Amino acid sequence: MNFPRFFIMLGIAFVAIGLLWPLLQKLGLGKLPGDIVYESDRVKFYFPIMTSIIVSLILSLLFWLFKK
Repeated sequence: MNFPRFFIMLGIAFVAIGLLWPLLQKLGLGKLPGDIVYESDRVKFYFPIMTSIIVSLILSLLFWLFKK
């Protein structure tokens, strides 16, 4: 494995995520039906099931496309 190339690609990915972050917040990811939110007086529990599934599908599709 070529570690310098890996770290360069990782850095590019972080920059891309940072630039796209404001756009991703407008999409409503994290507030989808199927995301579990439990709130009480002192506890807030958040488990984004649907958001995780959608992000996983998108990443799987991207990796599949780049592999070809």
